[in-house]
Amino acid sequence: MSVRAFVGGACLLSGLFLATPEQTALAQTPSAPASSPAAAPAEPTAPPHQKWSFDGAFGQFDQASLQRGFLVYDHVCSTCHGMRSLTYNDLAGIGLSPKAISDLAHSKQFPGPVDEDGQPTTRPGTPDDHFKSPFPSEAAAAAMMGGVAPPDQSRLALIKPHGADWLYAFLTGYRMPPPPGAPMVPGKFYNEWADGHLIGMPPPLVEGGVSFPDGTKATVDQQARDVSTFLVWAADPHRNARHHIGKGVVLYLIVLLLLAIAWKKKIWKRLDGN
Repeated sequence: MSVRAFVGGACLLSGLFLATPEQTALAQTPSAPASSPAAAPAEPTAPPHQKWSFDGAFGQFDQASLQRGFLVYDHVCSTCHGMRSLTYNDLAGIGLSPKAISDLAHSKQFPGPVDEDGQPTTRPGTPDDHFKSPFPSEAAAAAMMGGVAPPDQSRLALIKPHGADWLYAFLTGYRMPPPPGAPMVPGKFYNEWADGHLIGMPPPLVEGGVSFPDGTKATVDQQARDVSTFLVWAADPHRNARHHIGKGVVLYLIVLLLLAIAWKKKIWKRLDGN
């Protein structure tokens, strides 16, 4: 896999981040004065609804999209955001094989026991380990990220109103340069879906930033859709199983209804014959 990383790492959703010199220059350049005052962009109310495979009572996650979304998370988002609610074994739910899960876990280094000299050690991860956090503690994360610890992404899709629609809108909502009349602050970037339209991180997704093994072209739009799908799955990993059960229950109730109707007709036929 190859990823074009931003200087200092690209984080997915919050905090104060380092940008490339070109991006910093764009962010710090004040809006050009206009001959007449321009109105600031209005606050959007709700993100446009996107078509998702998991929508509806019987929707199902697209496994290929989940696997691509995990790659985006692992290569981009995990630089700054953890997922402490998930273990590597949970990735069986997106179709990863036991060997792939074991290899992935072993590629991560976790704190181990102290050695005979009282010095800390590290150990390779196991499938039972929770996703490795990019920081040793929340306090360390806040100290390294300008005072604000990047939020854990395990339940992000449930916390944010409109879930996947908001995630997708945010990831594709950067505007460089910003629209006319948008108030800018040095070191901030314009995003239509950030609070106040300003955020300290540069756009985390870049064209071709991740290489997908299935040959899917890694456009910004595709990466945003796939990682949004993965984050919804991470927040609700049992949705597919629940929907499968729901289908069975509905089918059972339909059969029961048909039997009840047939039994009713049979009973009334006897009564009418008498």
